Amino acid sequence: MNRILLSIALACLVAAASLPVAAAAPTPAAAPRAESADLQAFKKAIRAKYDLKEKAWAAQDHVGLVKGFYSPHAFTAAEGEPKFYAQGREQFLELYKTFVADTTKIRIESVHTHVNGNMGWDWTNFHADVKPEKVKDYPPSPVRILFVWEKINGQWMCAGDVVLLGTFDTAVKGK
Repeated sequence: MNRILLSIALACLVAAASLPVAAAAPTPAAAPRAESADLQAFKKAIRAKYDLKEKAWAAQDHVGLVKGFYSPHAFTAAEGEPKFYAQGREQFLELYKTFVADTTKIRIESVHTHVNGNMGWDWTNFHADVKPEKVKDYPPSPVRILFVWEKINGQWMCAGDVVLLGTFDTAVKGK
């Protein structure tokens, strides 16, 4: 009896293996969802902060940049730089004093944004025009930066950022 059941099972497996395999039907691309009012408001608010950062940088105003963009307890870290970590306004003022002096202008391109209540994040391409004599001290531009945002007393402030090498391909989004 066991031999008969085993023979039937093997015959079924052989028969199933010899059947032609149908290609899976392509999954239709998801239709783009409309952005929520919260996401639209968040994008508008952080774009204003990016504009502030870009203008302050061009004006060589590291104090206005740090105080207008970052929360008092913000952090920063960078890929491949284990000793590069700063937290708090005092450390940010020192960092940005150098960054702003070494770089003539920046441009921040928002790529992928998320918000949930009083917290949000935004992946960006960060373009920097570093002075020629300082290029060796900085990663190739652009880099990717993940900005972490927190709403404090009704105002969006950057609570921290993480710098990664490379860039996002925005051509896929049709930009």
